[in-house]
Amino acid sequence: MDDIVALCKRRGFIFPASEIYQGINGFWDFGPLGVELKNNLRDAWWNAMVKSPPLGPSELNGGEPLSIVGVDTSIIQNPKVWEASGHVGGFNDPMVDCRETKQRYRYDHLWVAVLEGADDVPMFAFMQGESDAAEKKLEKVAKKKNLPVSIKKFPLMDLKTHDFSRVIGPDTEKPGTLTEPRQFNLMFKTYVGAVQTEDSAAYLRPETAQGIFLNFKNVVDTSRVKVPFGIAQIGKAFRNEVTPRNYIFRSREFEQMEMEWFCHPSEAVAWHEFWCDERTKFWKDLGLTGDNLQLRAHDRDELAHYAKDGAGTFDIEYRFPFSAPGFGELEGVAHRVDYDLRQHQEHSGVKLSYFDQEKNERYLPHVIEPAAGLSRGVLALICEAYTPDAGRPSGVFMKFHPRVAPIKAGIFPLVQKESMPEVAEKLYRDLRKRHALQYDAKQAIGKRYARMDEAGTPFCITIDGDTLSAQTVTIRDRDTQAQEKVALDKVGAFLDDKINV
Repeated sequence: MDDIVALCKRRGFIFPASEIYQGINGFWDFGPLGVELKNNLRDAWWNAMVKSPPLGPSELNGGEPLSIVGVDTSIIQNPKVWEASGHVGGFNDPMVDCRETKQRYRYDHLWVAVLEGADDVPMFAFMQGESDAAEKKLEKVAKKKNLPVSIKKFPLMDLKTHDFSRVIGPDTEKPGTLTEPRQFNLMFKTYVGAVQTEDSAAYLRPETAQGIFLNFKNVVDTSRVKVPFGIAQIGKAFRNEVTPRNYIFRSREFEQMEMEWFCHPSEAVAWHEFWCDERTKFWKDLGLTGDNLQLRAHDRDELAHYAKDGAGTFDIEYRFPFSAPGFGELEGVAHRVDYDLRQHQEHSGVKLSYFDQEKNERYLPHVIEPAAGLSRGVLALICEAYTPDAGRPSGVFMKFHPRVAPIKAGIFPLVQKESMPEVAEKLYRDLRKRHALQYDAKQAIGKRYARMDEAGTPFCITIDGDTLSAQTVTIRDRDTQAQEKVALDKVGAFLDDKINV
């Protein structure tokens, strides 16, 4: 993972936020290549969900194209929204502080390692999945005390708080520095207006979904939609994570791509299965391989409050380097039943039920929610693309799917003479409105290839001697490094065909 992070910084994919001021934990900036990658993923999602949504299953809608519209709702809403949604009362994580280092940890993310049968030996706390350091410390203690090395690991939550005095925290050297757990609300609080009182308090949204539910009635009243239909949104969300970690996987400011699919309660289970399949296919089509992708059902104790009464939640998970051999959540597909519409109807006093003319029935629709992290999606694409290759000058290339690659092609004059720069510049100008291209005439051709490999550029187009004599260019394929001749006037069609797959 360290090599991936270094490449992202070196090539301008991702930077630490406020870096010249030593940064701020849990916040990241996307650089020139990163923002293009993120926008390409965003556009692919929007196209797949709103502009050209999939065909429905024949047994539910006769195989017709689905109806999904988009919205863009406010980051700050009336605070009563978050009371109704359950975020004010229930969006809490128990936290544990270290009195010595002032570090803060999520209680459910801390584990402890202990020597079995050695009650006089301290326990070592560690973040879940990061036990190596704790185990090495215990092995050292066991060797010093001439004890057998039999290490037991379990969640800190399983330890009685009066035994915390034996626990050495992840970032300290002496026991007894961890506090008892206490609740911590994950929403960022702010104030609206000139006077900062509790009456003017508001929150930065912790999810984009609630803005969709608030506009359900507006969309039904103003658009030609009927159940089943969907409302989609892409936007920023904010969560004051206790321990942001694993690069941009868990950060405090992030982007979500969410769609709420409103359907008749009797059809919800079938639609849930449909969307699990469709969303998995989306990620595979963008290059995430089957071995690194899995669909996992939530256990009963994992389910959010809104998903306990329906078909549950399935996570589309990716095997990130920091989670391997396990997986980390990429997207969730939840059956939220009618929880959100019912809550907002009760708290606002506004009727949000839907009258189905075909069924002659009024009801609160059930909701299937495919919710993906745009930032996490970018990270998954970067991890999947990262391909070490000792045989290349760069030592690595980024194997992005052409649809999401930040730069689609590099255009190079082989040398700075014989009219090659003029031909290359004309080709670049002719095609740059159709594709994201980069013109590069500096240094040897091998170094230019290396730069494009690290950027993940699928094709490099070189204007050479044959261009002037035979009106052909040499196109190098990033993955195979194979080269082929293509007619100069066919380069645009070549890129159209290869990129829009």
